Amino acid sequence: MTARTKIVEALATKLKLINGSGAYSTNLYGGNVSTRLKFWDEVQDFPYVCAVPGAEHREYLPGGFKWGIINIALKLYVYGEDSHKRLEDLISDVEHVVYSNENLEYETGKFTTEVLINSIITDEGLLTPYGVGEINLSVRYEV
Repeated sequence: MTARTKIVEALATKLKLINGSGAYSTNLYGGNVSTRLKFWDEVQDFPYVCAVPGAEHREYLPGGFKWGIINIALKLYVYGEDSHKRLEDLISDVEHVVYSNENLEYETGKFTTEVLINSIITDEGLLTPYGVGEINLSVRYEV
């Protein structure tokens, strides 16, 4: 398994901890997180989050040191009368997970060095009663 796959799976594991208690206002019921892309019309149980790896690039530094920077798209899906509020709550919960796991352990003794949010996009209520959002991350790790 590649580092990029392990990083996405480690992030998905952290997202599964969103349970509606404590700092979280949304409940993902432990299983409503996937590491494969699903579109909103394929989802049966809401809320739902997909963590999908995108492009990766490398930075080569002196001494043979290399950084890997992976783009990860988090697709967020909600359903209900107040879908806009539900989506904003889920975005807030996911942001909390991201900020709490900047140094994410993806393999024993291997950690990411930063996890940054590049953008947050929503459907702006166009799909009501569904709500669809996307959070784009940049994850840096040592190759």
